[in-house]
Amino acid sequence: MGIEHVNLGEILNALRVYKGMSAEELAMGICSPEDLLQFEKNKKYPAIDQLYNIASKLNVDLIQFFDFAEAGTYNYVTAVFDLVKKYKRERNYEAIYEIVNREKINPLFNLSSNKQFLLWHEAVSLYYLGEAGNRKKAEAVEMLHEALRLTNPTRKGLTEREVEILIAIALIEKDDQQYEKAISFLREALDALEELPVVSDPRVWLRALFGMAQSLSNLGRFEESLIYSNKGISQCVNDEIMYLFGEFYYQSGLNYIEIGNLQKGKDFWEKSVQAFTLQENKFFVNLVNSQLEKLIN
Repeated sequence: MGIEHVNLGEILNALRVYKGMSAEELAMGICSPEDLLQFEKNKKYPAIDQLYNIASKLNVDLIQFFDFAEAGTYNYVTAVFDLVKKYKRERNYEAIYEIVNREKINPLFNLSSNKQFLLWHEAVSLYYLGEAGNRKKAEAVEMLHEALRLTNPTRKGLTEREVEILIAIALIEKDDQQYEKAISFLREALDALEELPVVSDPRVWLRALFGMAQSLSNLGRFEESLIYSNKGISQCVNDEIMYLFGEFYYQSGLNYIEIGNLQKGKDFWEKSVQAFTLQENKFFVNLVNSQLEKLIN
């Protein structure tokens, strides 16, 4: 059941009137006044981040917008999870850190799996909010291990989410140039994914494969890295997904160049540019084109 099954319109209107705010005042910086009035009439429904910001502006908890008896699976916890995932896609770690620290005292998150989600994202945001070279790596990694222990102290038969946490540890190790450690965790993650009957989010596979390819390249193990970068390309094609598609082509191109196959490396970098162009990722288009110019000249 979705957000539309909760009578948000009446709640929004009643709270706004009670607070003595005009539609223009409440909508400012969040949406248009027209959109807000549409929300109040239940003709449109706000995105979860809009709702979160509206609640903050009204100085009420987002939980007040949800009737757990009627809202079904789309409850407050789900709303928070969705918002954190949205900010993670945007790499807005400051927003994640703020949400997690606000919600971890909420009794709705006392369930081990809910605690785990918050701890996982608190660790990731804590790490990436630090400046390069001065990040709280040890604290973040320990928090991630603690998150794993909450649901799987023996680390046997990992669930998809537990694999994601393991990958998060590996990527922090990779970021800290501890490539052998990263590879060890990523091998464990890939083995665990192989054992799962189904992986609901194909991006989990892709993150692990790309982490392996990068770590191996950084150790000068280019031919071994090629196995993972090319597998990532195939996985993207099979799953019809663009996530990391350009990055995999770039990594394979780099590997081919490093082992002396310049033409194939150039071909893969050109495909990387095509992928990034489709994604309108100008930064990486310019970066790879710059590398291509150096290769040609």
